[in-house]
Amino acid sequence: RVLDVLDEQPTVREVTGGEDIAFTGAACRRVTFGYGSDVILNDVSLEVPQNSVIGITGRSGSGKSTLLKLMMRFWDTDLGKVELSGVNIKKINTASLRSAESFVEQDTVLFHDSIEENLRIANQNATHEQVVGACKKASIHDFIMTLPQGYDTPVGELGSTLSGGERQRLGVARAFLHDAPYILLDEPTSHLDCDAQIALEQALTEYRGTVLMVSHDFFTVTDCAQRIFILENGTLREMSGRAYRKSIYKKYFGSDIFEQERNRIDT
Repeated sequence: RVLDVLDEQPTVREVTGGEDIAFTGAACRRVTFGYGSDVILNDVSLEVPQNSVIGITGRSGSGKSTLLKLMMRFWDTDLGKVELSGVNIKKINTASLRSAESFVEQDTVLFHDSIEENLRIANQNATHEQVVGACKKASIHDFIMTLPQGYDTPVGELGSTLSGGERQRLGVARAFLHDAPYILLDEPTSHLDCDAQIALEQALTEYRGTVLMVSHDFFTVTDCAQRIFILENGTLREMSGRAYRKSIYKKYFGSDIFEQERNRIDT
């Protein structure tokens, strides 16, 4: 098994002789992608302007996570292209691409080390004060300070001593510590309680950078994003106006739940 892993070839090869960029925005241009014969994304176009917060919602399995991974160039598109700063990401040096982007997945991978060292993976040169600042933004600092060893607390194998929500907030703190101009968030509130979710949403609205967030949680997206899109049956379209958003929500969850949830959040 180990030899098979060592012999495995990367799906996307590292670029070293391409362009370095200064981030000025991102875009998908008529992107189509599938797994084998199953088309997941069909002719998807999206503009992510600099210093904007863009949200994408849709049912689980609709291709939201796949779209983020294409924008990170974990895979290449079948048709169309992904751009950063007007440059096809296939032509951007991998080191430059990674410095421009932070990616938070649904499940944060932690190593058998201290909290602080797990966070420093995102920025080896970060000071302790910068680590603390990132954790405060991610609403995890207060929890860390309740631990006997604080930031020196071991997290256990794969973060086994922490809850799913605590691991997720550490993943968000990593993204803030990386200090990239472009953050991509995959279901960033899926393991959070209500208070932590509100704190994170506030941090995202105050973040001075570009955010692309996907979530099946309709209200997480609507509360954070300046523009909102829905991904359904492989196609992406913008949700403009409260009446249209309400109609979409009712289609997914029923006629009465929209107002019940909206009232609950407003109170």
